[in-house]
Amino acid sequence: MTGDRGSSFGPRSPRAAPSGGEPPLARLAPPASQGPIRGRILAIDVDGEVAVLRGERGDARVHARPGWRPGDLVDGEIVVRAFGGGDYPAPATEVARLSRSRLALLQARAVALAALRRFFAERDFLEVETPLLVPSPGLELHLDAVAAGGSYLITSPEYQMKRLLAAGFERIYQVCKCFRAGERGPHHASEFTMVEWYRGFAEIDDIVRDTEELVAEVVRAVASAPGDAPGAAPVARVAGRSIDVSPPWPRMTVRDAMRAWAGVEVAGDEPAQVLVAAVRAAGIAVAEGTAWDDAFFAAFLARVDPALAALERPVILEDWPAPLAALARRKPDDPRTALRFEAYVGGIELANAFGELTCPIEQRARFEHDQATRRERGRPVYPIDDKLIAALAEGLPPSAGIALGFDRLVMLTTGAAAIDDVLTFAAGEL
Repeated sequence: MTGDRGSSFGPRSPRAAPSGGEPPLARLAPPASQGPIRGRILAIDVDGEVAVLRGERGDARVHARPGWRPGDLVDGEIVVRAFGGGDYPAPATEVARLSRSRLALLQARAVALAALRRFFAERDFLEVETPLLVPSPGLELHLDAVAAGGSYLITSPEYQMKRLLAAGFERIYQVCKCFRAGERGPHHASEFTMVEWYRGFAEIDDIVRDTEELVAEVVRAVASAPGDAPGAAPVARVAGRSIDVSPPWPRMTVRDAMRAWAGVEVAGDEPAQVLVAAVRAAGIAVAEGTAWDDAFFAAFLARVDPALAALERPVILEDWPAPLAALARRKPDDPRTALRFEAYVGGIELANAFGELTCPIEQRARFEHDQATRRERGRPVYPIDDKLIAALAEGLPPSAGIALGFDRLVMLTTGAAAIDDVLTFAAGEL
């Protein structure tokens, strides 16, 4: 197995400070376990006796040595590279870009990644890598790909991972970069890190359990403090609130959520004009002629999203209407409903899972429908992945899989307010 069984950079970092607050500095003389004094001088007090030094584990106060100046790189007593002059740190410096609190968040991110790999290794998942550059990036109606060199950067590694299931792998996961054009916001970045995993010979409820247990373990690894009692509940932090993420999580169907919070009945097989009329009757503005999916999301974003954000527990939002099935199969006893769930914590959409569609004929028909719809709406039309269709024809076992936003998971473990806070480089910093 390729998953790490522990952190590769030593003892776990202390509880990460939420974005906007600086963690306390270390003691004057660093403990011997922290190694020699080595790093960059950020400031020296007016008496010239105490310096703030940034090293590999963050910022610390140390005894200043003669000749040190802000900006110097030091190793023990020696200045190995003197700063060229001027005020330090200036706004454009890397040290100013990465505040102490952001350094703590990035250290917490590494702890989260180690805990995630340990989780999958303990369950005998195989870590895999698939290409980032592909001929077909997917055809989901609300996602646009980033073109690159005559191909596309992946929006998800889904197609290639399903081909690995056809090849005989049973439990696989991947941590990779994904790319989606035009995505920008507190929870969105055009380039982001995805965790995607699949179980062959399994059902979607197995993925629900994986998700609940993974989130609890990663939150516990990052957010627990030395004084916490053994077995203390794993607590995520969102917008200043604490949310217990202990399994199992409450579950709710999409139809129940739309009925309770939006006042809209959704059948899943009604014509678009019928759903538009229901949304308008609920007092939500949508234009005549709005497509079925756009009418649904107008109501969902206006009423359901805020209600999910107010919940004191995570929620599994399951049984999505068939028009939103994407690559999920329909429920055998209700073709109006897809075997799909999304996981929400404090209003953050964390993950999206399918009971995987394995029929090549139905999958091709859906792809062709999506191509036609994208063409009608003036969106880019991408090729169908014929090798995925061939893999489905070769045969996949009953399978379920999920895509989970790793950056968002780190936000939940640390209380970070925006995705940029948990990235080494935000888009505007390049």
